[in-house]
Amino acid sequence: MSDTYEEPGILYLRFRKVGGGLPDSAGYAGLLALLGAFTPVVEAAPPDGALADVSGALRYFGRDAAGLAAVIRVRALALHGVDCAMGAAENPMLARMAARRAAPGTTFVVPGGGGAAFLAAEPAVALDGVGAATARTLCGYGLDSVGRIAAAPLATLQRITGVRTGRELWERAHGIDRTKVVPNAAARSVAAERSFPRDELDPERQRRALMSLAEELGARMRGDGQVCRALAVSVRYADRTGYSTLTRSRTLREPTAHSAELTGLAYRIHDSFGLQRARVRGIGLRAEGLTGRERAAHQLSFDPVDERARRIEAVADRLRARFGPQAVMPGRLAA
Repeated sequence: MSDTYEEPGILYLRFRKVGGGLPDSAGYAGLLALLGAFTPVVEAAPPDGALADVSGALRYFGRDAAGLAAVIRVRALALHGVDCAMGAAENPMLARMAARRAAPGTTFVVPGGGGAAFLAAEPAVALDGVGAATARTLCGYGLDSVGRIAAAPLATLQRITGVRTGRELWERAHGIDRTKVVPNAAARSVAAERSFPRDELDPERQRRALMSLAEELGARMRGDGQVCRALAVSVRYADRTGYSTLTRSRTLREPTAHSAELTGLAYRIHDSFGLQRARVRGIGLRAEGLTGRERAAHQLSFDPVDERARRIEAVADRLRARFGPQAVMPGRLAA
């Protein structure tokens, strides 16, 4: 690898309103516009983040990345009432991971060439592209940290995870990320929600709403040739102060747009809230970490039930495309 290193020029920003909560859609759009005043290379990461390549703006503003981040933070606070936690690094992957370490109102900077050292102590699952299943496989070989993955020979990683995945793991563990900040890139998440006409106590109706949401998002992603890496469930329920919202996300065992997989994970997340007696007013489902279907590997299954379900799903998608979204639906939703 080269001994010349790029100075940090990529910022990842996490937005939080003063007092808590995420900015609304109008506020989020305003924050993206604010970033656009510093650089035209801004990639939205809804609902609460954004990537910005400020490498071309540092000399113009006469500041380093941390100094420019401080200016952006002051303007976001003054104009939008939003505080920012930021990560600054030489590439998008490191900037995103640095932002996770940044407290609100601070910037965590990974120095140029310091990516491998920054990542070394992180668990394997923290590395971009490593889901729970891959992490278990790596841990089975004693590769339970990013530092140990980086120390492993490339050929060993390729033998464990495959040629392409092994190469990507090796590069990322060394702090190498070949992706770029893409202005106006497609959203990395899609979401849908259902509101009940009155506070809903019946857990079965809540689960039917989740199934409907999973079917909707699954069909949208398959139609767009995308898969997701994680799901987030939000539940709005009545409490003593009025209404509160709980949100929890989990990673899928592999990237997918298969409705049955999405529904199963949505159910497990919903059950984890322990809101059996809650008066629920609305439920939302968000598919996160979208990527092109061609970039995701599907683990072959020898379960004939699963394979049959996938074939039926493909036929149903063709019927919906021809006759409308309500042409085919699970019997449980049609009842």
